[in-house]
Order: sequence, then C-alpha cells, then structure tokens
Amino acid sequence: MTKLLLTSTGLASKNIANQFLQLIDKPVSQIKIIFVPAAARNEEELKYVDESKKELLDLGIFKKNIKTLSLDKPVSFKEVEDFDVIYVCGGNTFYLLKKVRETGFDQVVIKLVRAGKLYFGVSAGSILAGPNIEIAGPFDENDVNLTDLTGLNLTNVIISPHYCKKEKLIIDEFKKKSQYKIIPLTNNQALSVVNGKAKIIE
Repeated sequence: MTKLLLTSTGLASKNIANQFLQLIDKPVSQIKIIFVPAAARNEEELKYVDESKKELLDLGIFKKNIKTLSLDKPVSFKEVEDFDVIYVCGGNTFYLLKKVRETGFDQVVIKLVRAGKLYFGVSAGSILAGPNIEIAGPFDENDVNLTDLTGLNLTNVIISPHYCKKEKLIIDEFKKKSQYKIIPLTNNQALSVVNGKAKIIE
C-alpha cells in the first residue's frame, strides 16, 4: 500500500492530524518519524521547521522517535527502514531536490513508500512528491541551477501549496502547459493519496 499525505503547512488542522494518525495506524507512542528539514535555509523557513517539529511532539510523538536527517551525507535504506513516516519539510524546492539526489535519499524514499511507509510532505516536501517540481518556479529561486526538475514521482499529481486567489492566474497558466493534474492546496488543506486514490482533506 502506498500512502502519501501532502500539505501546505503540516498538521495545520485537526482533520489533517487525524488523517495522519489514521494512515499510520499505530499507537502514537510507537510512531517513528524520519524528519527532513533540508529545504529550510533562512530564518523564516527554519522557524516553520521548528513549528512542524512542535506539532509532532504536541500530537504525542516521543522526541526520541524523531530522527532528523539534514541530508549532508549519503543516506542508506538500512538506517531508516524501521521508521513509519518520512516527513519532508518546506523551504526551497530546488535546493531540496538537489540534496535528495546528492545523498541518494530519493531512491531510499521511493523504497520506503513502496514498503508501505507514509510520505508526509509540507510545502516543498509536497511538491517534491510529484512528477516534477516546475510549479515551484514562480515562487522559489533556482539558485542551485537545477536543470533536471524531475520529482520523486510518488504520485502523478502536482501540488501547488499555499494557494490563494492572487495566484490563480499563475496556476491557470501552469495548468494549460502541464500534462499532469495540478491541485492547489490552501494552508488548511491536505491531499491524501492512498494506492493512487486521491482525496482532499480540509
């Protein structure tokens, strides 16, 4: 079973938090999380990373069960195979994709998801799960000069996080050009994709 929960801002609502726990289907005290803050590089982004971690602790997940991966060195499947959730935080999507590739974490994630682990994305982490990250172009700076924008391909839909009315024109233009379905998510929404079946959580 493949399970993805893609969000703009993490466990922003009770419904998203409930869906999160439902998809893991384990007592909270036993849930083990791989926490990936690698996309966050500036003060504001790091503040959101701290909030994300606090949400997990507030949910009742033990601090000792959260393993932080900074993606500053190669990651092997063996070191993370016992975890239940891959939690990928927000920040710069281009930088995130670069780090994920450099460390081999892209292949590790794909293997984990195929093994039934939950992929939980926040903002850039949600974009990363799709077929490509081109949607990040108008919002994130590609200061790492990535040319191959292929995502993890865990789903064939593209998430546009933090959607608000003023972005409608940008997203509409993107929809015309993209061969994939684009799902804009507000800060209070999430997209749950279980075995390819997608539904929006509000």
